[in-house]
Amino acid sequence: MKKTALITGASSGIGLELAKIHASKGGDLVLVARNKIKLDELKTQLENKYKIKVYTIGKDLSAQNAAQEVYEETSKENIQIDYLINNAGFGGYGLFTATGWGKELQMINLNITTLTLFTKLYLQDMVKRKAGKIMNVASTAAFQPGPTMAVYCATKAYVLSFTEAISNEVANLGVTVTALCPGATESGFQEAASMEESKVVKGRKMPTSKEVAEYGYASMMKGKTVAIQGFMNYIMANSIRFVPRALVLKVARKILDK
Repeated sequence: MKKTALITGASSGIGLELAKIHASKGGDLVLVARNKIKLDELKTQLENKYKIKVYTIGKDLSAQNAAQEVYEETSKENIQIDYLINNAGFGGYGLFTATGWGKELQMINLNITTLTLFTKLYLQDMVKRKAGKIMNVASTAAFQPGPTMAVYCATKAYVLSFTEAISNEVANLGVTVTALCPGATESGFQEAASMEESKVVKGRKMPTSKEVAEYGYASMMKGKTVAIQGFMNYIMANSIRFVPRALVLKVARKILDK
C-alpha cells in the first residue's frame, strides 16, 4: 500500500532530495514550501517519472498558524499523512547584539513553533492509527551552544530534545520519531545564513544534500531516534559530553568564527 509523506521545505536542498527518494519508492507526496512554482515543477517531474500523486502547498511556514492551515488543508482533501518530515528551517550568522530580531523571530517560529505544531497535529492521527513515522531535521549544532549562531543552535537543541522525548512517549504505540542531525551540508543553507566565510564551511568538502537525505530516510525507516550523519560528526557530537562546557564554548567559537 502506498504511503504518503508530507515534506516541508521541499523546493530545494535536503527536502528536495527526500521528495525524490520517497517518490522513487512509489510513495505519494504532499510538498510544502514558500515557492509554489518550484513545487509545481517538481510535482510534474516526479509524477511523470514515478507515476505517483503529488499535492503541493505554497506556504510561508514561519507565519503564525501556518502548520494548522496545512493540516486543515490535508484533512479537507482526505489525504492521510503516513510520514511527516519536518525539514524546513534556516539559520543566521553573526553576533547576537548585531543581528536583526525580525529574522530571529522568523527562525524561532519556523524551526521550533511550526515544527512542534506539525508534529502534534499529525502525531495524534498516527497514534490513533497505531502507525506512522516522523522525522525532524535537527543538526549537529544541537549538541553544543554556538557563539555567532546563538539562536540557530538553540533552536536545533530544542528540536533534538523534543524529538527524543516524544520518541520515548510513543515507543510502544506503533509510531517512530527520528531526529536527523547532519553537519555542514552542500544545500544552500550556508549562503542563506551568510556564513560562507566561517571556518566550519570555508574550504571544506561537505556531504551533498542527496547523501544526507539518503541517510536520513533510511534512518527514519529503521525507526532510529537520533541519526547523526557522518562518522566524524558522530564522534564530535558524542565526545562533547566528556569535555568541560567552557572549553566546548571556546572551541565552538573558534570553529564558527570567520
